[in-house]
Amino acid sequence: MGQSSSTAGIPSASDRRDTNYSHRTKNRSTPVISPMQVELNPEIPRNVPGTCDYISDLPDECLACIFQSLGSGDRKSCSLVCRRWFRVEGQSRHRLSLKAESDLQSLIPSIFSRFDAVTKLALKCDRRSVSIGDEALVQISLRCRNLTRLKLRACRELTDAGMEAFAKNCKGLKKLSCGSCMFGSKGMNAILDHCSALEELSVKRLRGITDGTAAKPIGPGAAASSLKTICLKELYNGQCFGPLIVCAKNLRTLKLFRCSGDWDKLLEAIANRVTALVEVHLEKLQVSDLGLAAISNCLDLEILHLVKIPECTNAGLVSIADRCKLLRKLHIDGWKTNRIGDEGLIAIAKRCPNLQELVLIGVNPTSLSLGLLAANCQNLERLALCGSETIGDAEISCIAAKCMALKKLCIKSCPVSDHGMEALANGCPNLVKVKVKKCRAVTSEGAEWLRACRGSLAVNLDTGDVEHQDASASDGGAQENGAEFPPVVGQVNAADIPSSSHGRSTMFKSRLGIFAGRSFVACTFRRWSNNSSNSRNN
Repeated sequence: MGQSSSTAGIPSASDRRDTNYSHRTKNRSTPVISPMQVELNPEIPRNVPGTCDYISDLPDECLACIFQSLGSGDRKSCSLVCRRWFRVEGQSRHRLSLKAESDLQSLIPSIFSRFDAVTKLALKCDRRSVSIGDEALVQISLRCRNLTRLKLRACRELTDAGMEAFAKNCKGLKKLSCGSCMFGSKGMNAILDHCSALEELSVKRLRGITDGTAAKPIGPGAAASSLKTICLKELYNGQCFGPLIVCAKNLRTLKLFRCSGDWDKLLEAIANRVTALVEVHLEKLQVSDLGLAAISNCLDLEILHLVKIPECTNAGLVSIADRCKLLRKLHIDGWKTNRIGDEGLIAIAKRCPNLQELVLIGVNPTSLSLGLLAANCQNLERLALCGSETIGDAEISCIAAKCMALKKLCIKSCPVSDHGMEALANGCPNLVKVKVKKCRAVTSEGAEWLRACRGSLAVNLDTGDVEHQDASASDGGAQENGAEFPPVVGQVNAADIPSSSHGRSTMFKSRLGIFAGRSFVACTFRRWSNNSSNSRNN
């Protein structure tokens, strides 16, 4: 079952009183571990007349499989039933999340004696608390030599020496995620040198690398050949990871978020040697069309996110379209710079027929580019249009008439009215979900009429001035890939809206009138919104 054949001991009374090392998490597969708070029940008697104890006849392996299908709370409750369940539950636990404060160190022996099969470990500390140090991490590494995943959050007491000792003891590590830690280049290089099977590396706010241009380069190390995903966030000089990225020839996903410095030259070096990239995310970086031209050398590119990169223009997007013919998902946040528009989108429409998902924020396309996208990209299923000054009823009508494969549509902060909803009622035959947010000329009557015309269509209308809401084209599309849609800069004024509810035709007014005053309208939207929220949480 576990790494040790010995039976895990039952926590002492002092351990049962101490609840500081537990850490609650929403992930069902990541347990909430806390000391025992009630006495264990005795073994269930098996020879009581009239009772049949079938569970006691189950092998430990079968009982472990049952535990693994339960949620965290239920597993913890089951572990209190009897000594056998307590032992089996502990030895079949593979994921563990601990509150990594300094007083955790004294509990490490008892915790990892019970949970001796852990392969995925999260150590998270509150920013206002003192975290565990090197000694505790070394103790954990000695007891969890089969560890494959490690997540460190705000463990500020860990140093290069502690990370080096950990790397030597856990050479089978495949995934490392660290955020707001204080170790530096030496500790990171130790991981790369000793953990040759490392496949995923995520680094956020690594405080120990603050030496500017004098920072010691990171990588490549033995892990360079196995790395498939690298994600760097909010690093003062993330370019010191350049040697690692350039030598990661099997890299499939590269994500760079809010890292300072000019990235054009490094992207050129990367693209010349790392040609198997499938997914690239760039957010708030100093990247120009030269960087996009370099990325276009990755002919297998399928997913591209360009978020708030003001130096990228239509020319850069054209270079992507010319060479990356396999592009499936494209997210662009133009940040109201108007440097990407019809020209770049027309190139995508003509040369990327496999496009399935398109998210445009702060971009101003017209019916010209939207029509070509609809005509040439026959697989376009998810579309989000946010904060665009040019997306009105005419553009929605174009989408309704030509996007035959479209399933999910999101419109946010655009000058669209009820006429656009009327067009959607007669178009997009495969449409299953529509979200309309902060479009002031779209009324609840218009949205309800659309829903009534398309009985199977889920319509979510939000006209409130909420500060921050997602504008994903789908619950399982943009959001799953880590994209959040920031609040759009600038609000559409009522005077700028070309058509309003007062300008509807008499016929359309009569259609809407049959739903006026019915109390089920608000209930319907509230119920649909709750169901949508639940589906995202699951």
